[in-house]
Amino acid sequence: MTTVTLAAQEYPAGLVDKTIAVVGNEMISIAQLENELQMLRMQEGLTGSNLRCNLLESMLESKLFLMQARVDSLTVNGDMVAAELTRRIDLIRSRMGGDEEMEKYFGKPLYRLRQEWRQQLEDQNLTQQMQSNIARKVPEMTPFDVKEYIAATDPADLPMVPVRYQLSQICIYPDREAANLAVKEKLLGLRERIIAGEKFSTLARIYSEDTYSARKGGELGMSSKTIFWPAFSDAAMALKPGVISQIVETPDGFHILEVLDKKGDMINVRHILLKPEYTTEDRNRAFKTLDSLRTEINAQAVSFPLAARFYSQDPTTRTNGGQMADPATGSSYFEIDQLKPQDYRAIKDLKEGEISAPVESLDNEGRNGNTVYKIIRVDKIIPAHPATFEEDYSQLADDARNKRAMDAISEFIDEKIKTTYITIDPIFKGCEFNREAWKTKIVSE
Repeated sequence: MTTVTLAAQEYPAGLVDKTIAVVGNEMISIAQLENELQMLRMQEGLTGSNLRCNLLESMLESKLFLMQARVDSLTVNGDMVAAELTRRIDLIRSRMGGDEEMEKYFGKPLYRLRQEWRQQLEDQNLTQQMQSNIARKVPEMTPFDVKEYIAATDPADLPMVPVRYQLSQICIYPDREAANLAVKEKLLGLRERIIAGEKFSTLARIYSEDTYSARKGGELGMSSKTIFWPAFSDAAMALKPGVISQIVETPDGFHILEVLDKKGDMINVRHILLKPEYTTEDRNRAFKTLDSLRTEINAQAVSFPLAARFYSQDPTTRTNGGQMADPATGSSYFEIDQLKPQDYRAIKDLKEGEISAPVESLDNEGRNGNTVYKIIRVDKIIPAHPATFEEDYSQLADDARNKRAMDAISEFIDEKIKTTYITIDPIFKGCEFNREAWKTKIVSE
């Protein structure tokens, strides 16, 4: 049989399935490789001439960790695997439009996919545990270690610390109660029109603020109920097809729903989403209050922290005197891409201690945030700079330890390649592996 370079071509004609690599007592087949490739292409849209070779190398490395995990008697975290399996299936079935489409794409019934994916995720869980165990053996960095890391690293390769801001804010919300009442009345009007005979899909195209589904008459497509807000999915699961729901409130806004189809926990729903709208009067009133506070603070009639405690309506920052923190990390320092665009535009030209003019922005609630009006004080600016021992010790210590951990994992792979029985099918001889040592394991024709 003539071999081919799989970096650029498919398998030889007529080849269905066979073992293409052996790592100790672990095997990799064409079917396993192609299943992983199919998943990557579906989830991430990856392409490239060397993709199949890159994936095989990754699978070979995983087998080395998996073997050691079994030797070390590591146990699978069943809860984590079950949660990830559910998440994966729900994501794929929602993306593909249901179980039938998923089974058609992968060419297998759902129960087989569950079995295969569970095994993959169990192996992945053991592999990750083994890698974590190797990384954990790397000791914490001492100041001497960090200085050695700096000395051994080309200055151009040391991390560049971007500009960071420490900020405080005073927030005022618009009249939510009045806005919510107005949007509910509008939705009730639309609901009555649908019940009276107008098409849901037509009104969704005209009025829904979910622009993605509005183009399709409000239809969301067959999806797992788990991807929706609980209030939304509960309402949809309780509805009979063709019945128009009462108003449903979620962090995205207010909805009315119509269920088109149900299959188990899969639902196809069309909806109309409306969000509260705030008046110019709301904005002007809030801006007037904020501008007065800014004037008093600048005149030193009141301190910013005290004004925040008395006047700010944001519960997460008012108790801290207005100091903002990244909700994802808890850090009080923000890089530019961690700031909301409206907030950055308000402070980008300010110096330390200066307070922005009133600005309309968003809070951190829901998927997109709620309207809020605020003034922002720049408490501190740390300019962009190459990381230094004196100013960025923690970041350099983390980088140094991460490098040592990656080196330890790489050394583990190199050592295991030398000492483990490994064979790779000659059809992969044209692959460009990252580690040349894999090429020595390709069986001669």
